[in-house]
Amino acid sequence: MAGAGNGPLTGVRVVELAGIGPGPFAAMLLADLGADVVRVDRPDGQGLHIDPACDVTNRNKRSVLVDLKAPDGPGTVLDLAERADILIEGYRPGVAERLGVGPREALARNPALVYGRMTGWGQDGPLARTAGHDIGYIAVTGALGMTGPADGPPVAPANLLGDYAGGSLYLVIGVLAALQHARAHGAGQVVDAAIVDGTAHLTAMLHGMMAAGGWQDRRAANLLDGGAPFYGTYETSDGGHMAVGALEPRFWAEFTRLLGIEEAAPDRADAARWDELRTVIAERFRGRTRAEWTEVFEGSDACVAPVLSLREAPGHPHLAARGTFADHDGVTQPAPAPRFSTTPGSLRRPPARPGADTAEVARDWGVPGLQQPAPRKGSENS
Repeated sequence: MAGAGNGPLTGVRVVELAGIGPGPFAAMLLADLGADVVRVDRPDGQGLHIDPACDVTNRNKRSVLVDLKAPDGPGTVLDLAERADILIEGYRPGVAERLGVGPREALARNPALVYGRMTGWGQDGPLARTAGHDIGYIAVTGALGMTGPADGPPVAPANLLGDYAGGSLYLVIGVLAALQHARAHGAGQVVDAAIVDGTAHLTAMLHGMMAAGGWQDRRAANLLDGGAPFYGTYETSDGGHMAVGALEPRFWAEFTRLLGIEEAAPDRADAARWDELRTVIAERFRGRTRAEWTEVFEGSDACVAPVLSLREAPGHPHLAARGTFADHDGVTQPAPAPRFSTTPGSLRRPPARPGADTAEVARDWGVPGLQQPAPRKGSENS
């Protein structure tokens, strides 16, 4: 089948109702693993104003245009849903129902369908129908409050922690688990993937540590949040940074030897001397460039790595050797992950151009009524 690919999800059909952020990323992950993902774009676009040729989250997909406000729009989406295994939407609660493509209509047409819903706040609760973004979702779950220095504000890690880790990945886990159930029992269901739920779930270990007295509920005061001088970042002479994660005693011994502070380093077991130890490490790192320190620690078990930028990362020798990044149609991007020994994912198609695959999908999915609508103004907020 055209567009099916060769990953472990080959043969799985996915309908993605166009949105921005975590929904497209989740659909990209399914597509990378071989699913035949058809993205239903709106004639007026989805609101992310970048060149579609560079929108990597739409790779390995095909796109059709459907005007959900047109009389035949909802029926066309339901025709696709009838032939699909999974449908993903990222509207605010109630919008899909108002458009006539909600779970009731979709499951009536396809009782085995997995209907995945991607939102920030979830389908219910006091904030369910309010607007939001990654930073707010991770703020209320306690995740944002753990970031940043003790004497400064929390630092937002782009939209990786909420949208993608707490949102997209949990949606993918949810729809694949529900697909397993549907194939075993013939019954589909709705998956309510809320970013607040997923992000809170990511903090499970820390809640356990806090209950046991092993984690303080404040920034930069703990083993893994920059509180410990042997787990953090240090500036080099050229303004770069090195990341240090020498937690275990034998790795710490290797670290102090290569850094040249074996004799000068205070006892790291004495937390009262951590500030002194941090100063010793920082002063030593400021004596050389990032490249020089990278060479010093290369291949060692000191658990030290250079802090690279997004543009620099693809050139790291280890990542280059593994093919962690790939160039496809002139765009450097992360390669599909994880890896499979028998059914590897692949970069099969460049980012889908809105509506470019309408005729092809109509043929392959057997939806003769799927046609290219005329562009219009105005949009439905998700």
